Amino acid sequence: MTNTVTQNTLLLDLTNWDLVIDSAGNIAMATPPYSTAQDVASACREFLGDAYYNQTEGVNYLGEILGQAPPITVLQDALQAAALTVPGVLSASCVITGFAGRKVTGQITFTTTDSSTPVTVPL
Repeated sequence: MTNTVTQNTLLLDLTNWDLVIDSAGNIAMATPPYSTAQDVASACREFLGDAYYNQTEGVNYLGEILGQAPPITVLQDALQAAALTVPGVLSASCVITGFAGRKVTGQITFTTTDSSTPVTVPL
């Protein structure tokens, strides 16, 4: 028996991170495995306390990361923890490959309870 986790996720445009409409003019929905990857990316972008419905979700960017110059492992650990909050994500690892100006580059690789095939999401 598989432990399938399904949740509705609005499809976001990759360039603007904004809603997309489908061919019928409705708000487009993402489906697994893409929806899980998008949810991981969203979880890593969310600031702690920004989610109206759950103030405990998000990365503590303001308290631990931005303007703090923490060790890179602090950011990696925070992003991995954020990825693990997504339903169905079994494991996650983060690799930071660089900093350019104020932009962090790297990736998060995760596996889900439905598949042992790792999925990689760019930061």
